[in-house]
Amino acid sequence: MATAQKERPVIVCTSHRGVFYGMAKDTSGDVIHLKKAKMAIRFGTTRGVMELAATGPTTDSRISAPADIEVRSVTAVFEVTPEAEERWEAA
Repeated sequence: MATAQKERPVIVCTSHRGVFYGMAKDTSGDVIHLKKAKMAIRFGTTRGVMELAATGPTTDSRISAPADIEVRSVTAVFEVTPEAEERWEAA
């Protein structure tokens, strides 16, 4: 019997330079489904995209409105810390 996967917060980067935060169940395929996804239009970080996964967007970041999306051409998936998740949800 297969075990249902739990949604978890992730950041997904694409070959088209897209950086997306959202909730995902499965990040192993060619297409990643993100719920409540937000795009980092501008990072506003001093330590790059990994800072978005560690501590979340800063006051200098520009973050899009949320939407349920499919992300393609994935180059990286980052686990998001609880601190960063809180900031992404508030952005």
